Amino acid sequence: MIAIDTNLLVYAHRSGVPESAAARQAIEKACLDPHGWGIALPSLGEFWAIVTHPAAQGGPSSGRQAAAFVAALSEAGARIWAPSDGLWRRLLALAAERKIHGARIFDLQIGLTAQEKGATEIWTHDRGFAAPPGLRVVDPL
Repeated sequence: MIAIDTNLLVYAHRSGVPESAAARQAIEKACLDPHGWGIALPSLGEFWAIVTHPAAQGGPSSGRQAAAFVAALSEAGARIWAPSDGLWRRLLALAAERKIHGARIFDLQIGLTAQEKGATEIWTHDRGFAAPPGLRVVDPL
């Protein structure tokens, strides 16, 4: 099963960025995967924060625009994965063990949430994505 990272969501949503067409194609490809695909809930929070930010490149999206984009993904088959109650223990233990610093904790949280729900790979354009062991990182762009 495929997990889609925040940056692909942002690129697909923002038609004015150079990566937009490739990100849309990647999401369309994920839609066809027989094992399914999804988005970790923390990615949706990051997506919202980026695209609705007042200083967003090209101007901010409205809340309605951002929500409509996510709704379209859900209608296209995306599963939205919420972290389990106990995930925080695994997150913090793994972060300490791997010496995760700063914002990379969000990568790990996204990856663990997706992996917990059955994802075997995460598609991202983030070269330094801090994935948990066993979750394959794929750059579809």
